[in-house]
Amino acid sequence: MRASKYHINTLKEAPAETEVASHRLMTRAGMIRKVAGGIYTYMPLGLRVLRKIENVVREEMNRAGAIELLMPVVQPAELWMESGRWEKYGDELLRIKDRHQRDFVLQPTSEEVVTDIARNEIHSWRQLPLNFYHIQTKFRDERRPRFGLMRGREFTMKDAYSFDRDEAGAQASYDIMFQAYMRIFGRLGLKFRAVAADTGSIGGSRSHEFQVIADTGEDLLVYNPDTQYAANIELAAAPCLIEHRAEPKEELVLTATPQAPKCELVAQQLGRPLSDTVKSIVLATDPAEDDADGQVRIWLLLLRGDHELNEIKAGKLPGFERGFRFATEAEILDSFGCVPGYLGPIDTAKPVSIIADLTVAHMSDFICGANREGYHYTGANWGRDLPEPQSADLRNVVAGDPDPNGGHLAIQRGIEVGHVFFLGDKYSKALQATFLDTDGKPALLQMGCYGIGISRISAAAIEQCHDDKGIVWPRAIAPFEVVICPVGANKNEKVGNISEQIYLGLQEQGVEAILDDRDIRPGVMFAEWELIGVPLRITVGDRGLKEGVVEIQARSDAAAVKVPVEQAQAAALERLKSL
Repeated sequence: MRASKYHINTLKEAPAETEVASHRLMTRAGMIRKVAGGIYTYMPLGLRVLRKIENVVREEMNRAGAIELLMPVVQPAELWMESGRWEKYGDELLRIKDRHQRDFVLQPTSEEVVTDIARNEIHSWRQLPLNFYHIQTKFRDERRPRFGLMRGREFTMKDAYSFDRDEAGAQASYDIMFQAYMRIFGRLGLKFRAVAADTGSIGGSRSHEFQVIADTGEDLLVYNPDTQYAANIELAAAPCLIEHRAEPKEELVLTATPQAPKCELVAQQLGRPLSDTVKSIVLATDPAEDDADGQVRIWLLLLRGDHELNEIKAGKLPGFERGFRFATEAEILDSFGCVPGYLGPIDTAKPVSIIADLTVAHMSDFICGANREGYHYTGANWGRDLPEPQSADLRNVVAGDPDPNGGHLAIQRGIEVGHVFFLGDKYSKALQATFLDTDGKPALLQMGCYGIGISRISAAAIEQCHDDKGIVWPRAIAPFEVVICPVGANKNEKVGNISEQIYLGLQEQGVEAILDDRDIRPGVMFAEWELIGVPLRITVGDRGLKEGVVEIQARSDAAAVKVPVEQAQAAALERLKSL
């Protein structure tokens, strides 16, 4: 490829709307151009990156025995109604009508369509196991698309679906896909973790996320540096931090705490550690349509003042099966007789359901709201001042928490780029996807689901691999592997000839090289390729050729290395091996 015949259009400054490194740098490097909020055109350089990611994914999926097909972007609403997700999926599902006023969706995922394929194509246990995958455009109507390809509305995704005759077979298929994903992300040259995760809206019972490690990641990952344990913070078990509850040493005292509606302010006023305080979070569950009394149920969740509620864990509590919401101020006043900020479990105006976090259930002499504005109780104790609580794991893990299996937990940020689920019969039961088992009787297919965000990987790679000059691509997904930069070729024919020889020689070796034959200043040329992030640069100039050398510099290196002209190709190939 010659730069003069290619489309390279970089920007000195990124648009003001770009918020994260990947969005800024992909825009400046001319890899993407915005069409609408969360919708982008992939320009030639950006598309090369996507195709290289796709190729790695496709090779490993094929190696794992999956079979490629292509399912449509537009899907009939009837299938989503059969699965129950037409309403349940929420506002991210873009619902549309055709000219005949029939309902369709722009697919965010393809469980319904692939299950429909399975129920029509799979008839016997002899056809199993089977795994279909495709690489296709997806659409999710994000409320607030942001961060470029990190949180767009339209994106490219690989999703695969396995079908087995029983759970043991499905678990084996899951393990095959898990290992395939480990190979994929290893080949892409990214630092990543596979973490246990919540199944979310897809459903199922076993789930792992594949997270690219990056300080700008939206997800918090909990891991033990000394073991293999890793989990998304949504799922990570938060241990009780108090082994045994101490005997009460203080009397229960109603204590004035004016202008202190937060635990931090209460602790500061009273000169006590924040860990002595208990915060109150009020939730509500609405009645089912067939509920006779039709009453909203109010719940009081109690956490230590320095801890945060994990809403995923809360949503799995008994009684929260249909979901929950935060109580309104009117509901709080009615149940507690007090405004938020001074709520607590003692002397509520009406009976409420109380659940304490595991650590709170072992606290003694703690500080909590008194249900009276401007006051808190000090010296509160379970069993003496209020009944023994129902307890559950309600909080997020914090760095330094003990791991029950030894050591302590650490936290880092990550970007989710892949997710594998064991679905069981969640979709096959809803859509009645059955096959004839060995006994000749119909049985439900056991399913797994496996997704990779192709376009998101490109952004995540940049979030992990960039500096103040631009992108630092891993070799496996860089738009080009090597750029040859002639300096002064228009004045020195030898510079151009040597550059051409190196370029053609690398191409013969299967290296994706680009020769920058444009008539531009060296400083501009170098700055552009540093911004674009090509892993290796070979500079050929008149001064170097007088010494019989060219300069080779990896994008991640601080300085160039001089090598004899006749060794340039071999030196470049050797340096590429380590990138």
